[in-house]
Amino acid sequence: MRCEELRGKVAVVTGASRGIGKGIAARFAAEGSQVVMAARGADALEAAAAEIRAAGGRVLAVPTDVGVPEQVEHLFAETLRAFGPPHVLVNNAAWATPIAHILEMDLEHWDTVIQSNLRSIYLCCHRAANLMVDHSIRGSIVNISSFAAVRSHRYMAAYDASKGGMESATRTMAIDLAPFGIRVNVVGPGAIHTEEYEPLGPEAKARRGSVVPLGRVGTPEDCAGAVLFLCSDDASYVTGQSLYVDGGMPPHLRSPQVDAPLPEGVRARLRRG
Repeated sequence: MRCEELRGKVAVVTGASRGIGKGIAARFAAEGSQVVMAARGADALEAAAAEIRAAGGRVLAVPTDVGVPEQVEHLFAETLRAFGPPHVLVNNAAWATPIAHILEMDLEHWDTVIQSNLRSIYLCCHRAANLMVDHSIRGSIVNISSFAAVRSHRYMAAYDASKGGMESATRTMAIDLAPFGIRVNVVGPGAIHTEEYEPLGPEAKARRGSVVPLGRVGTPEDCAGAVLFLCSDDASYVTGQSLYVDGGMPPHLRSPQVDAPLPEGVRARLRRG
């Protein structure tokens, strides 16, 4: 699907230095959008931006911790300076693998996950939506969630809570912003193969995909296609929705995470009981 209507539009993508975020940024750049890429790691972010530039994309890299208000303000100030107000915001930045059994989870773990995964959504959506309204832009916001919002992982209560909260907030923001023509939706990736899984080898990739109804893991490009659709004119009557890109995982009664063993400290307490 080609989206000529996105050519020249300004798209801000967070968590864009690798994986799904990088794939989304690359797809928008390929469509002719002016892309602002944000992530915490400056070196990795610039390397990702350079790769997209080499392919002909017009991108700006802005190192940003999207859980910090001052840094979010700087991100959008740089966006305005370089390209103008945003037409698209894709909130992809998140701490993706925060593992802690609820009996052992401390407050710092909980607060860090909520700041990274949920506070960031408020900060970026609030700033981007205000800019869209102030410049009469009928824009699109896509929040990257997970099937954790409708199913559960073991030992990831904070993460799952953040994704459930994100989807609930998305529905409310969709209602609030509808009068301004700003659409807000969710894309929920499932088992997506990114560079962090490459060292595990092809057998691990096949095992991970074997529990997916479609029989394979997904790719960042799969997610980018869904995001592009939601930001295109083809989705002009779609808002407040969640689109899962996961090969059919939510209908399952079981996911790979249920096989994770109890942490040793929790197992010892179980034996004492």
